[in-house]
Amino acid sequence: MKKDIILAGVGGQGVLSIAAIIAQAAVKEGLAVRQSEVHGMAQRGGAVLAHLRISDKAIASDLVPQGGADLIISMEPLESLRYTAWLSPGGALVTAADPFVNIPNYPDLPSILKAIASFPLSRTVEAAALAKEAGLARAVNMVMVGAASPFLPLKSETLEATITAMFAGKDASVGEANRKAFALGRKAAS
Repeated sequence: MKKDIILAGVGGQGVLSIAAIIAQAAVKEGLAVRQSEVHGMAQRGGAVLAHLRISDKAIASDLVPQGGADLIISMEPLESLRYTAWLSPGGALVTAADPFVNIPNYPDLPSILKAIASFPLSRTVEAAALAKEAGLARAVNMVMVGAASPFLPLKSETLEATITAMFAGKDASVGEANRKAFALGRKAAS
């Protein structure tokens, strides 16, 4: 078993937190994990990219080859399209629907969403609305972990336990909101 994942977004959206949760859950299930990150201009709203490779065998490289990604998880629609050259023909594309308009000539959103929908296995998730429904607007990244979970070789219970552990030191309401965000994202993608 091998699962190659590209995670994309803009600085501050929680791309690296998503990568950490998925990687920790994979390790808990006894899988090998390799990860590579490009922070770019993260503090200025620039692109953030992470390659995440999970396997039941040793992994030789941190980087997902172009055309080899089984899954793209994106926190922003335009960023998801930036990396579609990495998506394998049978790969899944899971993106948040809400744009992060950080450039003056941001393309027309309906055109972007139409391009995303043209991929045979795509999910566009109203992640911001679901995070608010969960009780924590900042939990958009946990919604996206949930939305991507049906495409991951990991048990949802392991992912949820990893989320619980990540927020164990916070107020109990924060942990509960993040778990609820995960559940809502999972339901939205199913």
